[in-house]
Amino acid sequence: MFSGSIVAIVTPMQADGAVDFGALDRLVQFHLDNGTDGIVAVGTTGESATLDADEHIEVVRRTVIKAAKRIPVIAGTGGNATTEAIDLTRRAKEVGADACLLVTPYYNKPTQEGLYRHFKAVADAVQIPLILYNVPGRTACDMQPETVARLTEVASIVGLKEASGSLERNRKLVSLVGSRLDLLSGDDDIAVESTLAGFKGVISVTANIAPQAMHDAIAAALAGNTDAARRINDTLVPLHKALFLESNPIPAKWALARMGLMADGIRLPLTPFAAPFHSQVLDALRTAGITFA
Repeated sequence: MFSGSIVAIVTPMQADGAVDFGALDRLVQFHLDNGTDGIVAVGTTGESATLDADEHIEVVRRTVIKAAKRIPVIAGTGGNATTEAIDLTRRAKEVGADACLLVTPYYNKPTQEGLYRHFKAVADAVQIPLILYNVPGRTACDMQPETVARLTEVASIVGLKEASGSLERNRKLVSLVGSRLDLLSGDDDIAVESTLAGFKGVISVTANIAPQAMHDAIAAALAGNTDAARRINDTLVPLHKALFLESNPIPAKWALARMGLMADGIRLPLTPFAAPFHSQVLDALRTAGITFA
C-alpha cells in the first residue's frame, strides 16, 4: 500500500513562526514535480510538537488539497495520550488523509502491553489505514518487534516506520512481519540497505531537500538494482549526516530557505541553525548536485 520515498515534510513558517500556507503549497508541488512517492504531513519533521490542534489539521487539509490524490498524504496523528491520538486521527480522516502515522507515546514510557492497547484503541476508534512509528531516540520508548507482530492482527494497521537506527533490527522485522506490514525506514542513512533487505522504502528527512535522488535510490533498491541504489545513495550520504547536525528539522528548514523554497522560520524551543554548521550543509548540497542561492 505504501512504498518508495515518502517525505516527512517540513511545515514552512514565516519569521514570526506563523505557518506559511503559500510556501506549503509550493513545497507540495516541488515534491509532485520531483518523484516523491508520498507525503507525511505534521510528523516530527513538521514540528507537530509546537502546532496547536487546529493548525495541525489545517496543514493536513491543505496538503491533501494540493496533492489532489496524485500521491498519498499520511497525517502524523500520534500523541502520548490515547484520547488525543484518537481525536487527531479522526480529524485527519475527516479532512481527507489517506492514512495516519502514529508515533509511540513519548515521555510517559508505556510498557509493551500499553503500546499494544494504545494502538489497538486508535484502530478500533477510527477506520483508516495506520502506520506505526518507532523512534526510541526521541520518545524514550522502544516498541519491540514482538509487539509489532501482535499488532499485525489489527486489520487497519498496515505499516511501520522503524527508526531505531539498527539494520539488524530492520532485518529481524522483515523476517517477522515483512509479509504483513509495509516496513518503512525512518533512518535515511540506512534506508537503501533496509530496502535491499526487504523494506518497502523510507519516510525521509533528506527527501525534503533531494526528492528526486531519494526516489531514484529507493526505486533502484526496490527493483533489486543494488549498484545503482548504492551509487545514488553515495551522493546523499553527506546530506543524511548534515541534516542532523542540530535537531531535525533545524538544518532541513535552513537548507530549504537557501534553495529559495521557503522563508527562514521555526518555532521555539527550536532555534535558527547555528552558523558554524552552515558550510557543512552547503558542502552536502553541492555533493548532492543541489543548487542554492
